[in-house]
Amino acid sequence: MLLFRRPEQSEIMKFISDQAGRSFSYQAVGATNAGPPRGFIVDHNRIRLGEGSEVFDSARRAITEWKMFDIGWVELYRTDTPIATGQTVAVVARICGLWFLNACRIVYTIDEDGPVRRFGFAYGTLPEHAESGEERFLVEWNRQDDSVWYDLLAFSHPNQLLAKIAYPIARRLQKRFARDSKQAMLECLS
Repeated sequence: MLLFRRPEQSEIMKFISDQAGRSFSYQAVGATNAGPPRGFIVDHNRIRLGEGSEVFDSARRAITEWKMFDIGWVELYRTDTPIATGQTVAVVARICGLWFLNACRIVYTIDEDGPVRRFGFAYGTLPEHAESGEERFLVEWNRQDDSVWYDLLAFSHPNQLLAKIAYPIARRLQKRFARDSKQAMLECLS
């Protein structure tokens, strides 16, 4: 949803409520867990956060607090939303003086123990999102080499007319989000 002013919190909450009962805007729900479908642009980004269980625990906490959205030009509503399947959030982005309100719902969560400890979730787009697709936010601790990673995997294509018309700009913004999200995760651990 395109706005010419910053949306009020009450508007955002109504938006979330309205979108909560809607179906996903794509068919391959959960595909970031199995492999992105054909016909979508795939983005995969990783950054090493450090080493050890303390770094992993801090990164896990950062995911539960939605810290990967602390990037200035994007805000998540509500950051107290639990990481649980079925939870709906709004992503508000300010770009060139315009405000974009996008809706997403958590598709699945990951909390795995083993040689590689993994924690995260994926959310999928709802009808009032500029793009159509899914994004996975994951932290991994590889116990063999003690490395801790933040991993973003997304597949998407334009959903709304403006995103189709301004597709090169939309792609730059997706890349910018990945870059800024990785930086936010690094900063919240330092």
